[in-house]
Order: sequence, then structure tokens, then C-alpha cells
Amino acid sequence: MSAPRRTPGAPARPAAPPTFTCAPYASPYGRPTSPRSPPLSSDTPPEGLVLLNHAPTVVAEAALRSCCGSRRWVRRMTAHRPYPTLETLLAAADEAAYDLTPADLAEALAAEVTTALADRGNLVAHTALRAAHAAYEAKFQHAFVIDLSAAEPAEALDLTLVSLRQRLGHEKDEETVVAAEQLRRICRARLRRLAAAADLTAEGHRDLRFPPDPAPGSLDSAGSLTPAPPRGTEPTGRRYDGRGRWTVPGRA
Repeated sequence: MSAPRRTPGAPARPAAPPTFTCAPYASPYGRPTSPRSPPLSSDTPPEGLVLLNHAPTVVAEAALRSCCGSRRWVRRMTAHRPYPTLETLLAAADEAAYDLTPADLAEALAAEVTTALADRGNLVAHTALRAAHAAYEAKFQHAFVIDLSAAEPAEALDLTLVSLRQRLGHEKDEETVVAAEQLRRICRARLRRLAAAADLTAEGHRDLRFPPDPAPGSLDSAGSLTPAPPRGTEPTGRRYDGRGRWTVPGRA
């Protein structure tokens, strides 16, 4: 058969590109798979978040209560389950934190306790830290809260001291705004640990300590749950004054 005749001056028709076929990727487990299987999605919820989504209400509330002492915040976060990703959990926590009323914030701050820092620095620095904490609690009637999740352990003491001295100069309204923002960040860090936990009832991720729920009508004068006494102290002989402080009878 003769080749097709071409009109003089017309461009030559390009040759068709060669085609190749590839055999499917042979899996060592005997099943053919795609040679480019998609990686595990970053939207896959972590184990603790799956547990939180499927936990009974009482268990979920107890776990979330270890992240924030506000009952309104806990109930809202529990009711909005399930959370498909960690990002949606944190976004919901931010929204709930921004919507806290002054009474809700006071309840959350009353549940906080002063966290002992790693034993770094000299005795003078730790003595100054204790004095600054005492002055802060006397002025603002709640524990000093600061988010140190992004700080190096060696920097925590200095950062805490600097922040304490700066915030001691605030008026109450100004400090309330700062404390609320620090508490929001702390709650986010606690939620991250909770979402990564293999057991919602584990104590490893808990920063707050609460007594058993009081009977109806046993809330303090501010409408807040009575918080646990500071860590490392014995509650025997101590009384809660209803303003976020534990006192010893006969001592100012």
C-alpha cells in the first residue's frame, strides 16, 4: 500500500507519541495497589479525640473539666461533639472561652492552682517568685495563670517572674482581660494533651484538681464551685473563704 500523498507546501503531520503501559504495583501482601497510594490524611482525628467524641456525657465532661474549670465551658464543649479534627476542637474551645461571662471566668480562675516550676534557678529567685505569687493572689483573689507551653523549661522561671511583676501593676479590669487570654491558651494546650491521650481517665494530662461536686445549694457566694486547696498543702484546718482563697483559722 502506497503512502498517502501530501499537498506540496503543507506541514508534515507529527508522529503520534508512543504509549506505554505499566503493570500495577505488586504489594508484598499479595494485593495489587496503586503505585502512589494517598498518605494518611492530616484530618484523621487523634486517638484521644475519638475517645472524647464517643465517650458518655459524664466521662466527657469529667475529661473536659480537667482542661477548664468553667461548668458552662464544659457543658458547651460536651454538647458540640463530635469534633472531626483537632483544629475544630480548638476552634470550638476558643469560641467558648470568648463567650465566658465574668462569673464563668471567675469560676474557671478559682479552679486554677499555682503550678510549681521545675527546680531551676537559685533560692533567691524562687523566694522572689513565691512573694510575687502571694502579692498577686492578695490583689486579684485568684491564682496567677500564664501559658508556658511554648517556653523552654530553663526560661520558665524568668518568664514567670517578669510577667508577675508586670501584671501586678495592672488594674483589676485590665488584669482580668490578660488572665482570660492566658487561660484560653492554657486550655488549648490541655486539650492538645487530652486529644493525644490513650485514656480519658488518665491523670497524666490533668492540671486542675477538684473536690467532689457539691450538693445543690452548696456553691459559694460568688456562684463558683469551691476549688481544691493549693497543691502540696494539707486541707486539714483550712477554710475556703468563698473568694478563691484558702485560709488558716487564726492567721491573717
